[in-house]
Amino acid sequence: MASQSRKQIADRMARIHGHVHGIMEMVEDGRPYSEIVQQIAAVKSGLDSTVQAIVEELVKECVSKKSTRQNISKSILELKDVIARSR
Repeated sequence: MASQSRKQIADRMARIHGHVHGIMEMVEDGRPYSEIVQQIAAVKSGLDSTVQAIVEELVKECVSKKSTRQNISKSILELKDVIARSR
């Protein structure tokens, strides 16, 4: 993954980390569960979009490197396995 793309992913993850920290504070402060659940949903959406960005970068890498069909298939299978385990 290109260093610029990694920086963008790292920036996304830093925002998500901050958001999760904020949710922890909401729980500790006794905020209503409806607000907490709404914020958790926002974090989940952020994580989903980050996974999508990583998948897009993987596809770009495979195409730009003109990888063999076998290597591309192997990468896709590995990625599917990682995504399936994360659900």
